[in-house]
Amino acid sequence: MAQAIPFIDLKSQYQALEASIKTRINKVLEHGQYIMGPEVAELEQVLADYVGTKHCITASSGTDTLLIAMMALDIKPGDEVITTPFTFISTGEMIALVGAKPVFVDIDPVTYNIDPAKIEAVITSRTKAIMPVSLYGQCADFDAINAIANKHGLAVIEDAAQSFGATYKGKRSCGLSTIGSTSFFPSKPLGAYGDGGALFTDDDELAIIMRQIRIHGQEKRYYHARIGLNGRLDTVQAAVLLAKMEQFEWEVEQRARIGHTYSAMIKSSGIDAVLPAISDNCSSVYAQYSIQVQNREAVSKRLNDAGVPTAVHYPVPLHMQPAFAYLGYKTGDFLVSEKIASKILSLPMHPYLEAVMQKQIVGALDKATRT
Repeated sequence: MAQAIPFIDLKSQYQALEASIKTRINKVLEHGQYIMGPEVAELEQVLADYVGTKHCITASSGTDTLLIAMMALDIKPGDEVITTPFTFISTGEMIALVGAKPVFVDIDPVTYNIDPAKIEAVITSRTKAIMPVSLYGQCADFDAINAIANKHGLAVIEDAAQSFGATYKGKRSCGLSTIGSTSFFPSKPLGAYGDGGALFTDDDELAIIMRQIRIHGQEKRYYHARIGLNGRLDTVQAAVLLAKMEQFEWEVEQRARIGHTYSAMIKSSGIDAVLPAISDNCSSVYAQYSIQVQNREAVSKRLNDAGVPTAVHYPVPLHMQPAFAYLGYKTGDFLVSEKIASKILSLPMHPYLEAVMQKQIVGALDKATRT
């Protein structure tokens, strides 16, 4: 009987790191500093060193980090932030939450990231920032995006919720723009055991402001320089992430290997699917291994019936979501995003995916697409 296949295998990861995770959590339980304990500062240094930025500010989630970033940049009602409609709701949601207007730009049909060639056309006097998403684990084209931003005096916030560990022209995701924002949701490439996130910047002043915003705008105890929020990362989560960072490089290497193996196996099998395309100057951490298939619902059902779990990231672009109806966009406004959203399908992907399981998945995919 074929083994049950998990979509993401956090159990195997825990078994590999169990001793370190328990030791670090127990240390937190012993010292009792559950909020802003020493592990938080230690993790921030480890992460800043890894990314190659001067500053890392951990926070309560990858959604809150986007909010904190925009608050730090003083983005407010009446302002506009340019982003992609092909992403998770958080990207556009936080723009709306600060009172700004999300302005969508269609994606590149090959990488699924925002198309830089379409950005400049939507810049207005109200535009304050560009928020590219490094989707599925591959960075957007930051040289092109940063050049446009510099020309127009705009900030760039990388929504790197899915790309922590990826590289772009030798530099790591989160260290490619004004502010980098990532998520430590459990299923992400670097995941906590609950919500968490982090911000990265080389700007000293922005770092100070983001640290204040994270803790109710507090400059010193009970002295609040600005309006902020309760956006702190729990010390226990910092401890878990420190343990996971001990073998994160190995996991990134495994993700790349497994992603490449998937593509080679699917291609050699002659399966009718569009495979992930990784740019020559990029590496991907394959937060998802996502392909395009015809008749997605039927293919997905056949795979699930064969014991292969699937997911769709993302079936409804933001401009078609009821929550953003007030923006006035309509079906047909972003044809590339709409086309990809109708065909995209994610297969099981994690660093502990065994070769036998990968073979089983591709075999099931072959049957599912030929039936």
